[in-house]
Amino acid sequence: MSMTDPIADMLTKVRNAIQARHKDVSVTLSNVKKDIARILKEEGYIKDFSIVKDGVKSTIKIQLKYSQAKKNAISNIKRISKPGLRVYVGKEEIPKVLNGLGISIVSTSKGLMTDKVAREQGVGGELLCTVF
Repeated sequence: MSMTDPIADMLTKVRNAIQARHKDVSVTLSNVKKDIARILKEEGYIKDFSIVKDGVKSTIKIQLKYSQAKKNAISNIKRISKPGLRVYVGKEEIPKVLNGLGISIVSTSKGLMTDKVAREQGVGGELLCTVF
């Protein structure tokens, strides 16, 4: 089965796992998905992630994060740029999510980074998703 948007599939699996209160979720491995998981961990939205090699196929196991009161660390995760409608932003046009409380993940010529890092480095790119 071919998948037209693997990033949206990853974000949907994470969103569904959070709603179902799962401890972790597995998604197929790709470099972009690994970078998204790395950014989510650095920003404190997930506990950790690991790469699980199962023969030929490798997956990323993402450990979800909840507070003591069983509150989600991720309240909203949304895909912005889609295969049918790509969204590109310049360095001055990178939007702030919830006035800086959330993050945008931007694919730049220097790799995947948050909106804050992209503004600091003065680069724009494709706006992949927002998380808060």
